[in-house]
Parts: sequence; C-alpha cells; structure tokens
Amino acid sequence: MKFDVTRSQILTDEEKAIILERLSTYLTKGGVLIVSSQDKRSQLENKAIVLQKLEQMIARAFEKKKPRKPSKPSKTAIQKRITGKKHQAEKKKWRQKPDGV
Repeated sequence: MKFDVTRSQILTDEEKAIILERLSTYLTKGGVLIVSSQDKRSQLENKAIVLQKLEQMIARAFEKKKPRKPSKPSKTAIQKRITGKKHQAEKKKWRQKPDGV
C-alpha cells in the first residue's frame, strides 16, 4: 500500500514534516510511504494488516520521547570502585623493587 505524505490533504505541513523526518527510511524519494504485508494467503487480510501497520507507524512518528535523565552511581558503588582501585594500586606497589636494593 502506498501513502503519499507530501500530497496528503489530511495532514498539516507540520505533521508532514514530522513524518518525513521520522519515517525517512520507509519513504521513497518522492515522499511516498510504502507498506506491504504477505503474512496471510488472503489479500483482504493482508490489506487489513497493512492498514494497522500504517496506523502504528504514523502514531509512533507522533509520539514524543521522554528526555533521558542521567543516572548517578550510588555512594556504595563509588566507594567500592575507589577501594578496588586502591587495592589494585597496592598490589602494583608491592611488585616494585625496593629503593635500597
């Protein structure tokens, strides 16, 4: 099934721009969205599946993604990392030759 995004009268210019940006991998150079399905033997069932796919793709294109909140390591994790580093440094210190020899 083909859906011409650029010529659609249902969508506003802003919505067209969003679809063209977010669904660019599914669009042709002319701005036509192509969706197909060959899951079922019946053509009618495949058309119904394609319509559902098209609706889902367009709905997903308009979803606003939540901004990622950077997480901080816990105090115990920081403390474990530092003690591990100190332990490793101490091991390496014992491997060195003494100064007086």
